[in-house]
Amino acid sequence: MDAVTAATSLTSLDVSGLAFAYPDGHQALYGVDLTIAKGERVALLGPNGAGKTTLVLHLNGILTAGAGSVRVAGLPVDRANMAEIRRRVGIVFQDPDDQLFMPTVREDVAFGPAAAGMRGAELEARVVRALTMVGMEEYADRPPHHLSFGQRRRVAVATVLAMEPEILVLDEPSSNLDPASRRELADILRSLDVTVLMVTHDLPYALELCPRSLILSGGVIAADGATGDLLVDEELMRAHRLELPFGFDPRAVAPSVG
Repeated sequence: MDAVTAATSLTSLDVSGLAFAYPDGHQALYGVDLTIAKGERVALLGPNGAGKTTLVLHLNGILTAGAGSVRVAGLPVDRANMAEIRRRVGIVFQDPDDQLFMPTVREDVAFGPAAAGMRGAELEARVVRALTMVGMEEYADRPPHHLSFGQRRRVAVATVLAMEPEILVLDEPSSNLDPASRRELADILRSLDVTVLMVTHDLPYALELCPRSLILSGGVIAADGATGDLLVDEELMRAHRLELPFGFDPRAVAPSVG
């Protein structure tokens, strides 16, 4: 394996000079540069309107770069590679009901692999494995709308894991979860052997789960570093409209990032 191939195999995501403007002329990204190594868990932080969603939608080709490039495990995100890119990058939306539309949990989790041509025992094994990873195997034959919100979020994660992605992108994963569901999801995310990019306003959750954070502000990466270091930088936080919950002190917390 040559040096270039070795470096690529260790990099899940490489974004270089990414710029994008919407058709109405609104410039959302002005030149984003970031690299995420295979197996990292990284939080993407930033105020509303910073460009976080726009950036995420470039990762699996929903949006096309106006300038710059995006590579997933060395593959350019372009039309020629789109099917493989969309298998490798799984996005879990903020509202699980945006992802769950089949009569049963089993059918929802099977939908992606089945659409890719998987059938029979191989498909069933893939479904069981994904549901087991999120602790929902006992609910396989339940209608999704009979589940709690936290359970539906875990099933939504399973629908993505069933595709065996390299990168799991989570949009506000802790929103609307009660404390127990929040903890259960954190335990699941820590157990996964995938690269995780977590878009969140929940700064304590970012500290708990992600050793590294990026701050996207004004369409560029404004800061990149250890999550705890960024959260205690009061000037940096203020400049990018990020606020910790009242009374929360990152310095008093030993993050669980294993």
